[in-house]
Amino acid sequence: MRVLIQRVTKARLIINNEIESEIDKGLLVLLAIEESDKKEDILWLSKKIVLLRIFDDNNGVMNKNILESHGQIMIVSQFTLLASTKKGNRPFYSKAAKYEIAFKIYENFIIQIEKDFGESVKTGIFGAYMQIELINDGPTTIFIDTKNRE
Repeated sequence: MRVLIQRVTKARLIINNEIESEIDKGLLVLLAIEESDKKEDILWLSKKIVLLRIFDDNNGVMNKNILESHGQIMIVSQFTLLASTKKGNRPFYSKAAKYEIAFKIYENFIIQIEKDFGESVKTGIFGAYMQIELINDGPTTIFIDTKNRE
């Protein structure tokens, strides 16, 4: 699994010119799923996101996680995070899981992150064409890959 996490002051997800979901202060999590992703990846990544200390404390230091900062989370499927541009100029998505597999993992990831977070999260519609408006706070953007746990 790969995620691109953006700390936001606001994010809005639009489908067919209508607002599907939106959050204020929190995390916008763009999620890509590989065929090889397992339950362990879901558990590890969910905990990592919820405990990631990228919100400012009273001294302006990134020392608080989403729980301590009382923010919200939006999760959006984003298979293009798995793009390979090794050959030519057209991205290749061979690592991306097929729809049926990816959808099941996506649903399980949402269930797990809601469990770890302790409240519901906002989402888009899996596989839909979506537009996202956001205000990146910082800007703060973090990339995490469960296959390369740094």
